[in-house]
Amino acid sequence: MAQERKKTPKKRVVRSRKKAGPLSATDLEYFKEQLLRKRREIFRNVFEIEGETLKKSRLDASGDLSSMPIHMADLGTDNYEQEFALGLMDSERRILHEIDAALERIAQGTYGICEGTGEPIPRARLEAQPWARYCVEYARMVEEGRIEGEL
Repeated sequence: MAQERKKTPKKRVVRSRKKAGPLSATDLEYFKEQLLRKRREIFRNVFEIEGETLKKSRLDASGDLSSMPIHMADLGTDNYEQEFALGLMDSERRILHEIDAALERIAQGTYGICEGTGEPIPRARLEAQPWARYCVEYARMVEEGRIEGEL
């Protein structure tokens, strides 16, 4: 009498997407240096903008040493340049704030973790924007207004 063998169904191996693991001490040191380098660069930019645009008088900027009245169009151009420079400085200062917050997260041991989901932020995102607080998906939802947050 031949025994019948029952065939057991093969188990399917389900592979999930590999999540980024916690950052190593070497990674943290690398990103800390990247953040500090970017911070120095932004400080230099802000001081240059202040020096070139905001601290010069119109006579210094144009080299006009005469006492001729200033044309209204020239005043408009000067005002536009100053407003533009102030906008750049504001943007740079916001990034400085984000960099300082990222350095604080490194010190606290929470760097590289999405503040919205609690999941690790992929290394590629941190390479592109080392001060990132959110993973791409969560940042997109904040940007679209589907979730309250700060970018």
